[in-house]
This record gives sequence, C-alpha cells and structure tokens, in this order.
Amino acid sequence: MKTEYKDRNFITIFTKGDIFSKLSYIFCGAANVRNGQIIKGFLFFLLEIAYISFMIFKGGHLLHDLTTLGENTQGMAFNEALGIYEMQQGDNSMLILLYGVVAIVISAAFAAVWLFSIFSGENARRNKAAGKHVNNFIQDVVSLTNENIRFLLLAVPVAGLSIFTVMPLIYMILMAFTNYDSEHQPPGNLFDWVGIKNFNTLFAASDRLSATFWPVLGWTLIWGFLATFTCYFGGMILAMIINSKGIKFKKFWRTIFVFTMAVPSFISLRVVATMLGERGIFNVLLQQWGFTASSLPFLTNATWARASVVIVNFWIGVPVTMLMVSGILMNIPGELYESAKIDGAGPITMFRKITFPYMWFVTTPYIISNLIGNINNFNPIFFLTGGEPHTLNYYKGAGKTDLLVTWLYKLTKDSNDYNLAATIGIIIFVISAIFTLISFSRSNALKNEEGFQ
Repeated sequence: MKTEYKDRNFITIFTKGDIFSKLSYIFCGAANVRNGQIIKGFLFFLLEIAYISFMIFKGGHLLHDLTTLGENTQGMAFNEALGIYEMQQGDNSMLILLYGVVAIVISAAFAAVWLFSIFSGENARRNKAAGKHVNNFIQDVVSLTNENIRFLLLAVPVAGLSIFTVMPLIYMILMAFTNYDSEHQPPGNLFDWVGIKNFNTLFAASDRLSATFWPVLGWTLIWGFLATFTCYFGGMILAMIINSKGIKFKKFWRTIFVFTMAVPSFISLRVVATMLGERGIFNVLLQQWGFTASSLPFLTNATWARASVVIVNFWIGVPVTMLMVSGILMNIPGELYESAKIDGAGPITMFRKITFPYMWFVTTPYIISNLIGNINNFNPIFFLTGGEPHTLNYYKGAGKTDLLVTWLYKLTKDSNDYNLAATIGIIIFVISAIFTLISFSRSNALKNEEGFQ
C-alpha cells in the first residue's frame, strides 16, 4: 500500500487515481464527495462555480481589456437630441490595469484552491482505501485548532499579503511596461503597452534620462557603501572603547547613545538641515570666530552636500551599531584574549585575529541587510538635502544627492512619470536581490555555521 501511494503528485494522481480522482480535475471536490467528505466537496464545487461565473460575467472582460488598456478616450460629443456638445466619458487605463490585476490574482487564488481540492480528494481516497478514518467537515474545522492550526494562523497573513503586497507589486511591475507618464493621464489620455521601451530609454547612452540614471545609480551605490561601513566600523570602535576595562560608567555612556535613538530621525535631519544652511548656526559661528569669510556650501555644493549626508547619517546610525556590537563583544570568550596575551599578542593583533573575525562572522547578515537598506534609505537624503543641489544636466528635478529611491519619488509626485518610476523600482529590486543572494550565499555565516566557536 505504501508503494502505491508513494510520491503522488499532480500528474500521478490523475494517471493512477480512480475515475473520481480524474473527475476532480474538472469538477472540484468530486473525489471528496465520493470518499465521504460531502460538504467539503460541495464547497470546492461552489467555489469553482463562483469563479467560472465571475470569469463569464466580469473576469473575462477585465482580462480582455487588460490587453488594450482602453480604446475610448474622454472627449466632447455632439448630442443631436439636445443640439449641444456633451462630455463623453471614456475608458480609464489606470482602472483597467488595476481591475485586470485583480482578475489575475483571483485566477491565481482559484488555481491554488483547485490544486488543493485535487490533493484533498486524493488524501481522502488514500485514507479510505487504507482503511483509515476520513474526517468529515466538522472534524476538519476542529482540526484547524489542533494539528492544522498553521493553516488557520496563516490564512489572514496570506490574504493580507495578497491584497496589500502582491497586487500592488504586480500593478507596479506591469506599469513599467506602459507609457503612463505626464502626457498619458487617463481618462483624458489613455496609456498603452510599450514593452521594454522604458528600460531601453534608461539604459541608452544618448538619452537625457540615461544621463541622469547612471550618475544617480553610481551615487546610490557609493552612498550605500559609505553609509553602511562608516556606521559599522564607527559603531564597532565606539563599542570597543566603551567596553574597554579603563572606561568607567559604561552603562551611562551606553544610555547617552540610546537617548539619541529616541528622537525620530526625520526630526534630527530637519534640525541639522537648518543648522547647515547658509544662515544656519554652523556658518554663523564659523564666520563670527573668523574661520571663514563667507558661508560654507554644506548643502548647495554637490561634493559638500554628499559629504554632509554621509557624516550626518553616521551620527544618526552609529548608536544602533554600537549597541549591537556591544552585545557581541560581551559574548566573545575571555579565554581567547587570555591565551593571546600569553602568546605575546598585542591589542592590534588581538583585534585582527579575534575581535574582528568574530564580529565579521556574526554580523555578515546584518551588514548585507543594512547595505540594501541604505541603498533604499529615503530619509537622510529627502529630509536633509531634498536631493539638492539641482542641476540642469539631470532629468526633471533630479539632484546631485538624489538616490534612485528619492528620484523615483520625484518622478511620481512632481512629474507624474509613473512608468519610469516603476521601471526604476524594478531595477532597484533586481540589484538588491542579486547582491543579497550572491553575497549571502558566499558568506561564511551560511557556509560554515559552526565555523567560529
């Protein structure tokens, strides 16, 4: 009996199952009804009828419209009965795309239910053939509070993920393949599918968009690297100083840095932006003390502004790393340092051979996630510089300190270039996903989990 039911899958259930197993591919729940699960089987069948009805009366039309994104534009039409021109409502490409995505997600959800009904019917047939108990509907419901509680607990998160994450994500991805920009705003002007034109435009060497995209991408990667490793090594050095034996009031110093984290970062950034302004406190004091004759361009010069955001981000981000590193330092076995001292190792050697390797091994996943987070770190740039200083060489308001994520925001908010914003969003995701997969798969934190003991 074990050999008969071993390795059953979607194909073998059809080829090796009975007639009702085969019918369940067409009529959901047929195998369940045949094997005693009548209510469960009819529920599967009702879901199938509901989906078919939806596709006949609404879904099929939505999917068809998705291929064209609308054909009738809004405009004035002459009403012969009244002898006047009236506004004629047209199609709305944005809503057509949204409803099409909803139809796709509903179809995917039904496909999951369809597969579940097939395997559920096969499981009932298998138990009945083996002389085992086959649960009725009440027993299946009760099992959701016991051995199958995982399905009950996951139902709401999966539904929420599908509605609030998957559907918007599909909508954004599809938008990248349209010309939904400032010149194609529905319902007055419909937008249409353009394939990979937006990607070609961003990557093309001769286009102004490309002349903006590549420098912004380069600064985004540089910013991500500097923001991550300045905070990482700064926090490590600060933690080592506070945890050293010669420092008193260790808890007090840690508490001081924790207090800095209690202030929301956007408030700190706005305050610092004011202080670094042309008439901010820093420039006023530097001129009063005679260090400079004029205001320093902290936020108005590209190089100065980029250096400023890195330094300010260091000030905001280093307490987090310091606290994390402090906890790790306390867990490094003291015997390692004692043995190193006996062997004649100095502080620098112990740092290179013990402290840093241990820190790097433990914190590799944190560094990877923090680097990706900094590449998408909206707050420091937006609240400190707003992407400025602006330049006429860049496309539609992009500035010298803009990251891809802040430029994406400007494209949607200021210029309504939703197609370009969606394209940039996909590019950010691809870069982040590839880097994360490659770096984490090659790290010792994954390859050698027992490596540092």
